[in-house]
Amino acid sequence: MKQDQPTEREMVDSTVAETEKSLRYISGIIKQKGREMLNQYTITPPQFVALQWLLENGDMTIGELSNKMYLAFSTTTDLIDRMEKNELVVRVKDENDRRVVRIHLLPEGGRIIEEVIEKRQKYLEEVLSAFSQDEIIMLEKLLGKLHQEMKE
Repeated sequence: MKQDQPTEREMVDSTVAETEKSLRYISGIIKQKGREMLNQYTITPPQFVALQWLLENGDMTIGELSNKMYLAFSTTTDLIDRMEKNELVVRVKDENDRRVVRIHLLPEGGRIIEEVIEKRQKYLEEVLSAFSQDEIIMLEKLLGKLHQEMKE
């Protein structure tokens, strides 16, 4: 007996495959657009990520930043050295434990990261101009839910 209709499992598998492909393509476009925007600044993509973490979480140790960025401690140290030379961040000793050194975001680092994020948001706003307000709200809710599931 020949089956003309795909099974429910086949439809789910196909939808999951298409969703993964769409997310991969979207991620690639975001990464490329982000790099194009960074070309106007003196920071590299890894420095952008580090500055973003510092802006969102406040002062962090190199170890904490390494873990957030999935980088080796030595790689993160080199990254911080270069950002410190460019006066984007500064190392400060912890007030409670002088052995602990935290990375502190300087005004110039904050200015750059906020400018870049604003440009990224403007780009997304242009892309989303083809969507209705309800579609945008639904997209944000679904992406938020997907993010939450991935964090767990």
